[in-house]
Amino acid sequence: MANITASQVKELRESTGAGMMDCKTALNETGGDMEAAVDWLRKKGLSKAAKKADRAATDGLIGLAFDAKDGGMTGAMVEVNSETDFVARNEEFQAGVRAIAAAATDANDVDALKGATLDSGEDVETRLTNMIAKIGENMTLRRMARIDVAPGVVTGYVHNAAAENLGKIGVLVGLKSEGDADKLNELGRKIAMHVAAAAPLAKDVDSLDPEVIERERTLLADQARDSGKPESIIDKMVEGRMRKFYEESVLLNQPFVMDPDVTVSQLIENTGKELGASIELVDFIRLGLGEGVEKNEDDFAGEVAAMAGKG
Repeated sequence: MANITASQVKELRESTGAGMMDCKTALNETGGDMEAAVDWLRKKGLSKAAKKADRAATDGLIGLAFDAKDGGMTGAMVEVNSETDFVARNEEFQAGVRAIAAAATDANDVDALKGATLDSGEDVETRLTNMIAKIGENMTLRRMARIDVAPGVVTGYVHNAAAENLGKIGVLVGLKSEGDADKLNELGRKIAMHVAAAAPLAKDVDSLDPEVIERERTLLADQARDSGKPESIIDKMVEGRMRKFYEESVLLNQPFVMDPDVTVSQLIENTGKELGASIELVDFIRLGLGEGVEKNEDDFAGEVAAMAGKG
């Protein structure tokens, strides 16, 4: 039997809403594998979690920046990590994240961004080094993302904002259209707020990871078999439940959080009719601070130090 810790049980319980003993049993049954334990609970009908919840506690900020150019717009987003939340409230740290986000509108990836020159004349990597020396905490540029649209707009939203365009969750939304820019920005911000709340896995069904689809189909089929349903109807049951999965997981299929009577796709279509111009959702990106960092909470400062070359 795996050596299951109380912190593992707590993490699984918080991410699934299942009972403590059920979480402990799930972890024992799956050898401590958190993702497999989530699936085990779902199969038993004890959790509604649709995907692994990465709950590692991290600090720092997500920063957004926008730049109108070439008849369109670029939106960029960066994640800069620090050791403590105290630093995230530091004005110099916030100014650094803003500057790095602005530079990201012309960068293709993190490596290129680290070498980008800021308005101050220093490059991003040097700016980080100087902030580390002055503020006294290790920090690192972990991720960046960018959306380019022409013609049209890129808008965004930050949740748990520390300051304008700085927060714990950041979202970019790109809308391609020749419609009124102010109206498009208003629509884009509403969709970005929806994305922050609903955390869709993909823009549309075709964009979903095939492995995610196959995993969900397998889990739903196993659930049906375990409930005693005959093989002859399992496929039809799975197809029906997959439609529900798409409604919950695909942005364009999701009920709009501010008006659940319409889907996000219908909201875009209706707005296009009002503007007299077609609107295409080009892409969306959602970054949550620290998501995907599979570390114990106490290890995060060490990870930041290692990434910054200080560990």
